[in-house]
Amino acid sequence: MSIDLQFDHDHIWHPYTSLKKPLPVYPVVSAKGCQLMLENGQELIDGTASWWSAVHGYNHPALNEAVTNQLSKMSHVMFGGITHQPAVDLAKQLCQMLPCSLDKVFFADSGSIAVEVALKMALQYRLSQGQSQKNRILSLQKAYHGDTFAAMSVCDPHDGMHQIFSSQLIQQLFAPAPVSRFDGAWHESDAQHLRELFQQYHHEIAAMIIEPILQGAGGMRMYHPNYLRLCRELCDEFDVLLIADEIATGFGRTGKLFACEHAGITPDIICLGKALSGGYITLAATVCSSKVAEGIGQGKAPALMHGPTFMANPLACAVALASTRLIATGNWQQQVTAIERQLHLELAAIRELPHVVDVRVLGAIGVVELDANIDVAKAQRFFVELGVWIRPFGALLYIMPPFVITQAELRTLTSALYQVCQQPITHQAAALPGA
Repeated sequence: MSIDLQFDHDHIWHPYTSLKKPLPVYPVVSAKGCQLMLENGQELIDGTASWWSAVHGYNHPALNEAVTNQLSKMSHVMFGGITHQPAVDLAKQLCQMLPCSLDKVFFADSGSIAVEVALKMALQYRLSQGQSQKNRILSLQKAYHGDTFAAMSVCDPHDGMHQIFSSQLIQQLFAPAPVSRFDGAWHESDAQHLRELFQQYHHEIAAMIIEPILQGAGGMRMYHPNYLRLCRELCDEFDVLLIADEIATGFGRTGKLFACEHAGITPDIICLGKALSGGYITLAATVCSSKVAEGIGQGKAPALMHGPTFMANPLACAVALASTRLIATGNWQQQVTAIERQLHLELAAIRELPHVVDVRVLGAIGVVELDANIDVAKAQRFFVELGVWIRPFGALLYIMPPFVITQAELRTLTSALYQVCQQPITHQAAALPGA
């Protein structure tokens, strides 16, 4: 029985699309390794790892076994007043992987919810400490932290995906996005602007939230580690909590286990997701320090006021444990280093093409920035014809493949990027992000 694409077209919302004028969708029937199998038998090499999550590829035997074994015991049980081995084991694994000061684990449903919980932790911590005036969050321009309402409030309010909701959102503070590139010189102006904000508003700021080293869906911008070090220094100086949103960058994607390691800093709260469960089942985690957890516990409402229905779902925790144990073996280091090396070599020629503004590489991330927004449907069609799955957004083409990708598969992706960049795929009209 074939997938009913007409029903899909007429009734199902896909991410960041309009039901009035939906984008084409491609029916996938199975996946293995780095390959997606379409209903018509065509195979596509996945260049996005299902939005950066399937770092071990699809149908991985260890992850399949973890899900199957857990399913035979229980698929779900409420976490209120109950615990179970997968949650305990996963929390232990995360505490071993993270800096020792981050050891209080809250399991969430998704990345956006992990951010919501982190913001709630920071605000409840301030209330518990009798600092109710410190009730705003400092974020960055070009930031993206999720699609729920508190998360939207700390996304870029002008150039981000959520500006149409600006009048409905909590008004937060925003620092200019750093201009110092990861692979470039440090510009002292970045420090000056940020320090001025802290000096002026520190008495109002409960926490600063930042995507370490890589600003993801806000533009795939890779900035200098000195900026992250400065954030930690200023947060310490002005009594502000530092929240690291490592949902996209955690578990090796940037060449370090966690992107904060590029700057040698430890946040007070960290948000994890995407690769946490290897792309199998939605799961995220917000992990904080004892200082934050104990501070919350000293307030009039000592319980952290959050508790999702599917919190610490046993199936998700079991597969996440298998995924993080694969990461803990360290093979990702060789895999990501090899991907980075190949991306540098094979994307270099794209810099010379017309309409290409920039090419950026960091770890297992390759980004091509064009001079105008991309016609997503047109670009997607070109990519599928070339046998790859690459999802553009805005003026960006990027690949963040599974770590297990072969040299030949990655070469097919980079070749497709080169070929599509030679095609008429941009338009000047504003486009839905389609990240």
